[in-house]
Amino acid sequence: MKSTNVKPAEGKLGVLVVGLGAVSSTFMTGVLMARKGLAKPVGSMTQYDKIRVGKGAEKKYLKYDEIVPMAKLDDIVFGAWDVYPANAYESAINCEVLKEKDINPVKDELEAIKPMKAAFDHNYAKRLDGENIMVGKTRWEMAEQLREDIRNFKKENNLDRVVVLWAASTEVYVPVDEQVHATVESLEAAMKADDKEHIAPSMCYAYAALKEGAPFIMGAPNTTVDIPAMWELSEQTGMPISGKDFKTGQTLVKSGFAPIIGTRCLGLSGWFSTNILGNRDGLVLDEPANFRTKEVSKLSTLESILVPEEQPDLYTDYYHKVRINYYPPRNDNKEGWDNIDIFGWMGYPMQIKINFLCRDSILAAPLCLDLVLLSDLAARAGRHGIQRFLSFFLKSPMHDYTKGEVPVNHLFQQYVMLKNAIREMGGYEADEEID
Repeated sequence: MKSTNVKPAEGKLGVLVVGLGAVSSTFMTGVLMARKGLAKPVGSMTQYDKIRVGKGAEKKYLKYDEIVPMAKLDDIVFGAWDVYPANAYESAINCEVLKEKDINPVKDELEAIKPMKAAFDHNYAKRLDGENIMVGKTRWEMAEQLREDIRNFKKENNLDRVVVLWAASTEVYVPVDEQVHATVESLEAAMKADDKEHIAPSMCYAYAALKEGAPFIMGAPNTTVDIPAMWELSEQTGMPISGKDFKTGQTLVKSGFAPIIGTRCLGLSGWFSTNILGNRDGLVLDEPANFRTKEVSKLSTLESILVPEEQPDLYTDYYHKVRINYYPPRNDNKEGWDNIDIFGWMGYPMQIKINFLCRDSILAAPLCLDLVLLSDLAARAGRHGIQRFLSFFLKSPMHDYTKGEVPVNHLFQQYVMLKNAIREMGGYEADEEID
């Protein structure tokens, strides 16, 4: 390993997850099983991917932990908040993502992960009705309680560092309001005034994490960290933030397939995407106000890859529609169906149909692991504010829209950003360019 300014990954790494449902219980079970050599962390870039460093005679392909100091799976200690009191074992069994035989070998460890009371507002997720919640607290009191939870978790488990990951449900859409969301000062004033309209519960978690020196990752499409106040806070505290929305099924396909159309200079008339899923996520998204949050996230992907202004003959006025349908029998086994109408030589029409029968939590679990480990790495490397290099893992990458910045949604460009960041942190040259 080259000499690098990144602090070593010494001691234990606490991973506090907001939401102890299908995604997080699958994530925790997989990590605990992998630690015992009973399962493989398939799908995790940090565990499998190799990056080229150097050129010519110096060229080598190395795993991430051979380039930069990464926390090991053995160093992770899990904790959680959830509106339901079920422990991680009960949750893993109830969610029916994994078979019981793949959960039982780590039953004792999972049973020890009991969720703390959630900062929750029923108006932000009307379909959820759990009793393990903070009662009668203002937004400011919620944030202060969450800060105390983080401190206690760190102390009780003798942790060196903590990362906070949102893997809970999608909240109702909160539009950015400059009066409230522009500065840390205005955000804190709104929290103290208990402004329930502009301060979502998720913002309390992000605020608490950053104030306690923990990187924060937004795994749902919530507005949480997409506001200048959070960017300012993350700069103040020297902590990285990333978001939003885990890129698991359909958007992963879209961000990888749209470049085929663009690179081949084929035209696009329309792209219709529909999803059916039956887990708790599907239940929450069945509420129109919550679906609006997801729709904004999903719709943003295509428009920055196939840009009308760059190729007016090919991409002017294409029709893009996204639908999510709650269908209980499917549970966590999501189906993403895409109908793509393209045109080629002399404008003649063609069609592409993609049917992705995926398992939502099986795809999300390795993303959780990668985002946690890479956010911890970024913090030790002194990287704060928006972490654009983590766009690869997220549906709607963070960007500074106040300066007209366009997010990079092109999967292979995102991969270049990821590789360059790892190279830089490892003391190598960031030698790939995004064309």
